[in-house]
Parts: sequence; C-alpha cells; structure tokens
Amino acid sequence: MTKISASDVNTLRKKTGAGMMDCKNALVEANGDFDKAIDVLRKKGQKVASKRADRDATEGVVLARVSDNSKFGALISVNCETDFVAKNEDFISLTNQILDGAINGEIMNSDDLKKMSINGMTVEEKLLEQTGVIGEKIELGFYASIKDELVSAYTHHGNKLATIAGLNINDSEFIEVGKDVCMQIAAMNPIGVSESDISQDVLDKELEIAKDLARKEGKPEQMIEKIALGRLGKFFKENTLLKQAFIKDGKKSIESYLKEKNSGLTVNSFKRFGLSN
Repeated sequence: MTKISASDVNTLRKKTGAGMMDCKNALVEANGDFDKAIDVLRKKGQKVASKRADRDATEGVVLARVSDNSKFGALISVNCETDFVAKNEDFISLTNQILDGAINGEIMNSDDLKKMSINGMTVEEKLLEQTGVIGEKIELGFYASIKDELVSAYTHHGNKLATIAGLNINDSEFIEVGKDVCMQIAAMNPIGVSESDISQDVLDKELEIAKDLARKEGKPEQMIEKIALGRLGKFFKENTLLKQAFIKDGKKSIESYLKEKNSGLTVNSFKRFGLSN
C-alpha cells in the first residue's frame, strides 16, 4: 500500500478544493497517483449529481466584472442548493476563478464557458467535481457577456444580483457614468434599452390591458385608442432604460443624464441577473 503523506493530501486539496479526508481517501484508492485521485473525486461528483439531479439549485453566487481595458464584461451565476454553501469563501472563490478565466479569455456564451479550462479540467467537469466535494447540486445557473467600446459592471451587496452594460464611447471620464447605469439597471430592472427593444407581443399585450382598463373606467369608445397609447407611453417610461427616471436624480431620465455628459453618449445593451428573478 502506497504511503500517503500529509503534504500529498494538502496538495490535492489545494488543487481540487475537496476536504482533507476526501483527498486522503481518493489518494489511497488511486495508490498515490494524483491524476487518478482527481478522477476518483470526479466520479464521486457524478454519483452525487445523479442522486441530486431533481434538486433545485436556487441559491448561489452572482458576480460581474470587466476587463482591464473596459471593453469586455461578463456576468455569472454559479448555483447551489443552500445559502450556507453560497456564503462559503471557497465557493465564492471558485465563482471568481471561473469569472476571471471568462474575462481573460473573452468567453462570449455559456457553452464556451463550460468548455473553458480551469485547473486542468473544464468548467463543467470542475462543477461536477465540486458537487461531490460539497455534497450539493452545483451548476452554472447563468452566464452573459458584452463586448463594446466601454463596458461597466455592478455586483450588488450579498452577491445575489449583478449587471453589465455596454456604452458606445470609450473614455475614462465615463467609467462612473457606466457604474451609475449598471446600478440603475439593478434597481429598476428595465426590460430593454429603448422602445425598439420591446417585442411586438409585449406591446400588443400592454395595449390591450390599457384598452380594457379604459373601458372599465367608462371612457368613451372613440377615446379608448388615444388613452391606451398614452398609457403605453407611461409603460415605456417605467420599463425602458433610457426613459426611466434616474435613481440618483428623479428630475431627469437616464437618457438626459447621458446627454449631459456627452451629446452622443448612449447605452447599446445590458444584461441583468438576480437569484430572486
């Protein structure tokens, strides 16, 4: 029987994040071979994952960050079953590690992220391994990215909600503006940047709701269309980013706030994700 030293156990633990006893047992089973020990831990993760496949992984960590040149940003949610695990420093560190890799590699979508290499295995394999280590269902809950002239990010306190936004002008003086926009998105949850982002199905539905309400209020039939269109305008003001009242100054819209900074400045796109969504 191969002798397993404390140093060997610690090395495997640092590489995988598994517990001391799990690492020792894996090394014993693998006769001291580190690669085989990692496979042992991974197979354990597969067994745990199959047993917990029907569990809901509704807790987790949501983070957003941008590249050093502020031209690429990413938002990620790594999910687990309990808030206890979500608050664990190792779990938060793992999420940060995956996000750092995504930023450095400018990973555009979740499929490519799952294939990204991390500590000698893919992200998908790493999450499966951690399922065995932690004993809970661990999965990639959400991933989105933006590449633009200036990308900003905001992660809300508690790591449960984050946003990223792409602006059309790259200038260091607009970095704080971008952060303000991201905080606006987090707080007010717009469904699009402007009216053109709202699908026709949503518009038709909102228009019908407005017409029905006007009829219930006893408004004259010939006025129904005009009243409904007016209420649709209010819908745009409440639900499109550029028309929303700025949370830091309700007297101006986000659009006017941007124009104050630069007449050509605008938001091209944004992403928002929260575990309570």
